[in-house]
Amino acid sequence: MKFDIDAFNKKRAAAFNQHKTILKKLSKGQALFCEHCKQPLQLDLNQTDKHQGLVSCGKGCTHIELELG
Repeated sequence: MKFDIDAFNKKRAAAFNQHKTILKKLSKGQALFCEHCKQPLQLDLNQTDKHQGLVSCGKGCTHIELELG
């Protein structure tokens, strides 16, 4: 089994850019919806750990943990 590192890096970069776009839009107050369940995404910066944030939908299909500062 051969592992294609270039394909992996491209997929990872695409996911990073998608997450970055989601964060920009949510921080501007724009409404975004989960691709799977179509519920609104929430940006929560009030986690117990002050250096962590969370983007998620109500059902938990989307779950993006953020490392802050």
